[in-house]
Amino acid sequence: MRKLHNIFVVVSGLLAVTFITSCSKQAEKAEDIRPVRAIQLNAAQQQVMAEYSGNVQARVESHLAFRVGGKIQTRKVDVGSLVKPGQVLMQLDPQDLRLAQTQAEASFKAAKSNFELAEFELKRFQELRKTGAVSQSAMDGKNTAFEAAKANFEQAQAAYKGQSNQAGYANLVSDVAGVVTAISAEVGQVVAAGTPVVQVAQAGELEVMVGIPENNVEVVKRATQVNIRLWANPKEVITGKIREISPVADAATRTFIAKVSILNLTPKQAVLVKLGMTAAVEFALNTPGAFVKVPLTSLYQEKGATSVWVVEKGVVKLVPVQVGGVSGNDVLLTSGVTSGQTVVTAGVHVLNPGQQVSIMESEAKAPAPEPYLTTQSLLTPPTSAPEAAAPSVIAASASAKIPAQGAAK
Repeated sequence: MRKLHNIFVVVSGLLAVTFITSCSKQAEKAEDIRPVRAIQLNAAQQQVMAEYSGNVQARVESHLAFRVGGKIQTRKVDVGSLVKPGQVLMQLDPQDLRLAQTQAEASFKAAKSNFELAEFELKRFQELRKTGAVSQSAMDGKNTAFEAAKANFEQAQAAYKGQSNQAGYANLVSDVAGVVTAISAEVGQVVAAGTPVVQVAQAGELEVMVGIPENNVEVVKRATQVNIRLWANPKEVITGKIREISPVADAATRTFIAKVSILNLTPKQAVLVKLGMTAAVEFALNTPGAFVKVPLTSLYQEKGATSVWVVEKGVVKLVPVQVGGVSGNDVLLTSGVTSGQTVVTAGVHVLNPGQQVSIMESEAKAPAPEPYLTTQSLLTPPTSAPEAAAPSVIAASASAKIPAQGAAK
């Protein structure tokens, strides 16, 4: 009996071990199939937008200066004053200029008298020459004296006119209609000729001046649509047009200055737009190729490489990709995957190559916030260009810091 009891104990132990092992294997097998969320990729042509802030200014802004030097006697305008063509802005002390004008006038009158006398003498000698009362040499002398007197007269006349103009230059006159935007000299100050003292913004066309980073100059140059929004009223969208892009980077900011003309202002917008206002300018263009968009959570970083998990026949594999830009919580991929493939969007850090997965039902996705995008790689077609679907819109911000290659961390 004791022997049978021992055999029973051993058999029971073996059965228990077998049962535990079997349960363990079943549990491990159940854990091998991991539930994940995934999406099917859809390639589309994207609209790249770069946004930069700038300030509103007049297209033509004149720095006015006196054409002669002197002491400022009166100032007739203030910053913000509206001016008309021919309006006097400042005046110099005219005393010295008037004295110089009087001196030039006296010289002119003396030269005129000498010229008239030489002319009279020449005519008299011409009559005497006809009768032979004077010699030819005397006649030649009178001709020479007349020509010299005539030259002196013309010189004095020109000097008098020039000095009269100089006296008129004591008044600084606006030659355009506009608004005074700056004054850099005051009454009592002595200024040299050509020193700017008043700045006038010419009435008419307005523009926004922005600085473009060197990595986005091409985006701006190819822009097919330009929109302007004022910081004071961002809901109003104003149409713009690129007028000029500097070929050389600014020495201080190292950005390329772009001037965007403000077009087709409505009466309401014309009231809102003021000189010096802060404005945001959006430059938009369509990408030449189609790109796929995936959630940011799809990216898997390992050893400096960016990859995504692609699901094929219920099994995942790691595929390297290149990121071309960021749109809200999504990223644009320029290579590595194509339209129609299924990519894991959640649980990427617990997967292994060759692991079986089950795709969970997708949840309703909230609308993405205002998107951000910008890299030069989006200006060239992707390496494997999938069939383009309907275009989607992606915006960019100058404040977004996005690498040219690799994933956003």
